Amino acid sequence: MNKQEYMLHALELAKKAAENDEVPVGAIVVNPSSGEIVSEAYNVSAHGSDATAHAEILAIQKACTELGTTRLWDMDMYVTLEPCTMCAAAISFARISHLYFGATDEKGGAVVSGVKFYEAATCHHRPVVEGGICAEQCGEILKNFFAAKRK
Repeated sequence: MNKQEYMLHALELAKKAAENDEVPVGAIVVNPSSGEIVSEAYNVSAHGSDATAHAEILAIQKACTELGTTRLWDMDMYVTLEPCTMCAAAISFARISHLYFGATDEKGGAVVSGVKFYEAATCHHRPVVEGGICAEQCGEILKNFFAAKRK
């Protein structure tokens, strides 16, 4: 699979979140050596009564369990929306190698927007970051979700 195909897989997870009335964000952890999707998740914060149940956090937890480790060296993450500060920190602590995201989050993002977490002197691990993969599709699902909420 290529970057767009992985992101489209994450987007399918975001659609599942939307179907469950959750903010539509999906994330996957990929072993780039084998191409295997190690874990996948989508937001479940609202219905799980857990503010930390973001797609990235859940995908990291599942990958660590699957691999029996606390560090995800040489693993990549694909997420449909630029991670928030909490998720950017979790990605750093998990030692994710590459972070690929879809839509930029001007309001809540912390990678290329907002606090730019990976640029902080106190950040111990900085993944290689590439944003804008399938950005239009990833942004559209979020726009539609929130537009429906405002009706």
